[in-house]
Amino acid sequence: MQWWRDAVVYQVYVRSFTDSDGDGVGDLAGVRARLGYLELLGVDALWLTPFYTSPMADHGYDVADPRDVDPVFGDLAEFDTLLAEAHAHGLKVTIDLVPHHTSTDHEWFRAARDSAPGSPERERYHFRPGRGGGPPNNWRSVFGGPAWTRLSDDEWYLHLFSPDQPDLNWTNPEVWADLEKTVRFWLDRGVDGFRIDAAHAMSKPDGLPDSPAPGVGPDPRFDDDGVHEVLRMVRAVIDHFPGRVATGQICAHDDAAFARYVRTDELHIGLTRRLLEAPFEAAAVRTAIEGSFGAVAGTPAPPSWTLSDHDTPRPVTRYGGGPAGVARARAMALVQLALPGAVFLYNGEELGLPDVDLPDDVRQDPRSRLTGHTDPGRDGCRVPLPWEGGPPGFGFTAGRPWLPIPDDWADRLVADQLEDTASTLSLYRRALELRRSHPGFAGTELEWFGAPAGCLAFRRAGSTLVCALNTGDAAVPLPPGEILLVSGPLDGDLLPPDTAAWLA
Repeated sequence: MQWWRDAVVYQVYVRSFTDSDGDGVGDLAGVRARLGYLELLGVDALWLTPFYTSPMADHGYDVADPRDVDPVFGDLAEFDTLLAEAHAHGLKVTIDLVPHHTSTDHEWFRAARDSAPGSPERERYHFRPGRGGGPPNNWRSVFGGPAWTRLSDDEWYLHLFSPDQPDLNWTNPEVWADLEKTVRFWLDRGVDGFRIDAAHAMSKPDGLPDSPAPGVGPDPRFDDDGVHEVLRMVRAVIDHFPGRVATGQICAHDDAAFARYVRTDELHIGLTRRLLEAPFEAAAVRTAIEGSFGAVAGTPAPPSWTLSDHDTPRPVTRYGGGPAGVARARAMALVQLALPGAVFLYNGEELGLPDVDLPDDVRQDPRSRLTGHTDPGRDGCRVPLPWEGGPPGFGFTAGRPWLPIPDDWADRLVADQLEDTASTLSLYRRALELRRSHPGFAGTELEWFGAPAGCLAFRRAGSTLVCALNTGDAAVPLPPGEILLVSGPLDGDLLPPDTAAWLA
């Protein structure tokens, strides 16, 4: 069986995981120092966010050199050591690939900026003359404002994200050749695969037509048919390296569009946000699960599941915050880990961390900067992890963290949770152990059971393990079976609200 089909992949937001040198920013040596923890947690693979050379306008997703390590994170020798030691711990390592755009500090963009309109240097990006004194079309940036920035010679360049991240032109053969070179570079070093950022966004429609009014038609910025040719090229390279995986972040408007990304010659896994975006309500959770299965029906890809990532408020916060938010996040963790397919965890999720309400003057996310802080951005879910000790570093750093760790996280330390059998970390460790070892986690399909209002129950087809979730307001009878694991205390023989259970 391909290792990734039922793997639990742990996303390491590198700058927030562990800092080895006291500068307040996490790094590759810090990740290496925590490999024992990740092995103890019980995950199968790591996904490292970008550690490439970058001015860090978007914390590494603005790549200046995709085939080198930024000094803030280490160097290539440190990466090679991390990779070798991770493999020695039984962990696969996948890395972010950012093919949609570069940094404005990339040598290509510096050459384009210094060259004349119509030059070959500008053909690697999307440069256009303006229209009526304004941008070439009405496209908006994902981070707010127009998706175009004007240079002093009155040409504009396209950036669907920040102005520091100019979009590459995927009709240019040099762009194709450079991505192939990057993919081979990291596969030759031994990485186990890639998570492809904005995998639905590379190609642009001919003529760059205006976006229609919301709800009127498809968004021309994304999901253009040409993107599939790019992904087929990446897959063709990966297929020369047995056992490697291509995972892609996909935003598609329907199941048929999603399925095109996970054909036999494109991505192995498509990341969907359906479960992440579902409210804590049983009917919505069931709809998200069924929709995720439907999106890959008839394809070779497994479903994928995530509740959290570096772009989204953490589950504890999304589900209401406080004790209720923690209880619901713990319950949803058992739902997620009971499902067949690939599971993606985000660092800190296993600690029950909430988002942090940061003051404007410490926020660094371009979403916050570019909107004058009217959009708080994503920094709240990127605060460094609290490992041990006290403020300001909490074992993350000997210095001052790049984002402040709140003092009240002193009761969520990794060191303490490892010793507390009732902690969220202990719940994850036990759940991952059962997922790996219990025979009930066989099968690739689900069978649903009748359940009271506000509840759901399912099992993997052909197995004996049942997962039950209560999102209602009253305790309900547990399904029959031996209790294997519960997300919170039971009420006698009843499953309380905001609680999930595994039974065999």
